[in-house]
Amino acid sequence: MPQLQRVPRAASARGTRSHTRRQDPMTRKFRTARPAAALALLAAVTVTATACTAGPAQQPVAGPRAAAVTPARLSDTLPADPVRMVLPATGAESRWTQGLDVFVRQVQRVAAASCARDRGFTLPEQVPLAFIRYYELPDLDFIARHGTSVSAAVPAPAARPAPARTGSATAVRDCLAEGTAAARALRERYAGLQGQWFGTLTTLRRDPATLDALGTLPDCLARHGVRARDENAFFALADARMQTSGPEGPDNALGRAYATCMRPVEAVREPARAGLRTRFLAAPGHADAVRAVRTALVPALRAAQRRYGVPLVFPQP
Repeated sequence: MPQLQRVPRAASARGTRSHTRRQDPMTRKFRTARPAAALALLAAVTVTATACTAGPAQQPVAGPRAAAVTPARLSDTLPADPVRMVLPATGAESRWTQGLDVFVRQVQRVAAASCARDRGFTLPEQVPLAFIRYYELPDLDFIARHGTSVSAAVPAPAARPAPARTGSATAVRDCLAEGTAAARALRERYAGLQGQWFGTLTTLRRDPATLDALGTLPDCLARHGVRARDENAFFALADARMQTSGPEGPDNALGRAYATCMRPVEAVREPARAGLRTRFLAAPGHADAVRAVRTALVPALRAAQRRYGVPLVFPQP
């Protein structure tokens, strides 16, 4: 099924951003810091999110520079309707989606680590988790404030003493499988429905009004001192800027330009997505899954919080 392409974002350091290249039809990554470059962790979340595909980009020309980006915050406020967390229709709603994804992956890691601790060994170190934004649902307020490569830091669960010895390959595999099962128990509550929704969102790529709005992007970027033929070229430039940024990290001038120039596009796409979601929720084939998300998902997340000691938080501008 089509997947929304996501963009790993770390809270600090430079990063490899995959907002430029899409892997699957629906996922495109705004990348994160280089420690998270191995965010093949994304593959661990297979069932749902990957973003859009785009054509080849032209060689970008440098744009403006500005002050270093502002650190992002975290919130623990859930949406009144959990559907907005599972089936986001705006960039702001996708913050809940990012937090849900990170929460489930943290549950997976904590469950696996607990299994290993009970058996007297420690699991191999893993790449830090990061909030991953969705290309198809650009969070323009967030990007304007924090740039294209920075997000909130993912808080680590409470540290517990761990044995010094390493486990056998079989023991490690068994504990990793236990973690996967814990994550699957949560993910299966919404992943099928979410995957269908992300596939539905891809239909907007062919929408004439969306294409017309996207056609204004190059001229608008040029007015902000950024020469890029399309989004791919823009993100290639942002990637290059990230790799050459100093110890203070990348600036957010490009993020502000992108956010400004994409607002006319989102002014077209957000109402279109809202209409798509209304029809999606009303489809008879989705009724049971939607009801389950609304009645059972949050209690399951709260139970996992208590069991595994994992925070359920969301990035905020």
